[in-house]
Amino acid sequence: MKFRHIATGALLAALFCATAEADETACATLVGATDSATPQGFQVRDGEPVDLVSGAKTVHGKLLVFGENGVFRAYWQPGGSAEKYVLANAGDNAVRLVSTPPQGSPATHGEPGTTLGPQRVLSCPKL
Repeated sequence: MKFRHIATGALLAALFCATAEADETACATLVGATDSATPQGFQVRDGEPVDLVSGAKTVHGKLLVFGENGVFRAYWQPGGSAEKYVLANAGDNAVRLVSTPPQGSPATHGEPGTTLGPQRVLSCPKL
């Protein structure tokens, strides 16, 4: 029984690594909204201005942060849109933007306030 679990885990790990290697190409970058030509990081807090930059195109947006039982979820919302995209972790400094309704309650008082560097986006919405 244990061997089958180990073998299944090894197979899943191999498939995950192959998928991660195939997905290394970013279609955009999430950056702090500044006037600087150098990509800046941003803080994970409600209302934080964050832009999606892809080539010469920049889509301005903001973060929405929701919490539930001490777990925070960050969502990116393009300016002028009702759509919300959760920032799904996809490795070191990489996320996937997945359209989904927010879960939890709006975070307050700048929580969690974690600073992130520019994030490579591995799945871009059509904007």
